[in-house]
Amino acid sequence: MAITEIRSDDPLLGPIDPVPTEDAYLVSLMLRNLDNHEVWENRRPCPRHSIGIGEFHLRDLKIEQSALVEQPHHSLQFYLPRAALDAIADENEARPVGELSYRPGVPFSDPVVRSLGMCLGKVFERPQEANRLFLDHIAFALGTHLAQSYGEMEPCSRLHRGGLAAWQERRATEYLGANLGSGSSLKEIAAQCGLSISHFSRAFKATFGIAPHQWLIRRRIEVAKALLKSPSLSLARVALECGFADQSHFTRVFTRIVGMGPGAWRRNYGIGVAVGRQ
Repeated sequence: MAITEIRSDDPLLGPIDPVPTEDAYLVSLMLRNLDNHEVWENRRPCPRHSIGIGEFHLRDLKIEQSALVEQPHHSLQFYLPRAALDAIADENEARPVGELSYRPGVPFSDPVVRSLGMCLGKVFERPQEANRLFLDHIAFALGTHLAQSYGEMEPCSRLHRGGLAAWQERRATEYLGANLGSGSSLKEIAAQCGLSISHFSRAFKATFGIAPHQWLIRRRIEVAKALLKSPSLSLARVALECGFADQSHFTRVFTRIVGMGPGAWRRNYGIGVAVGRQ
């Protein structure tokens, strides 16, 4: 899957070139109202519809798609290939997903899609601070919701209950702790425990009470506190060592979790810092 933000405040007006066909779907979540919008399928215009902020329309890329650009545009585009739908069905131990149901150009008002999409606003504002595990959760949750709500995917009735086994708990935390920069994907961590993504996510939360990406953030803060006790380390160096994008990112997250900034935390514990190092 891929997520792209598209914004054009002063677009070139007219029809866009047809999108190359492939076995995939495109979900267009609007971040700006589109009035009387017209889309085309197989070079034929579909009925016009207005699409409000937070609404989306679904497009089957197996059919030649195009649109008429007549006004400024701002949206999130979720690219969902067939391979992703098949993987989601496998993860949920369900039969392969059929076609996603939609009417060309007709918008959907879906609070789940809207909420998941809006979660990504800060990610696009500061992509260098993006948490890979968080993005994996959002993408997997969105794909699963679309497959269930519009593709009638029915997960296996057998539910996985309980948390991680002791060895799985140890392996997951060791792997997360060794990759504080969040370069590891949810799929990689689940594989370390011999579980599917969905089973691992449920079991991890049952064990720790929080999702893996939240555990990773808290672990970064724990490591940061230990490093802050060393007067020779600057805040910028601590931020880098703990996998934060920069000192500003580190300060925001530390303040949110701890209730004070890292510099104030240092001073509160009476830790002196060499002049010029703070």
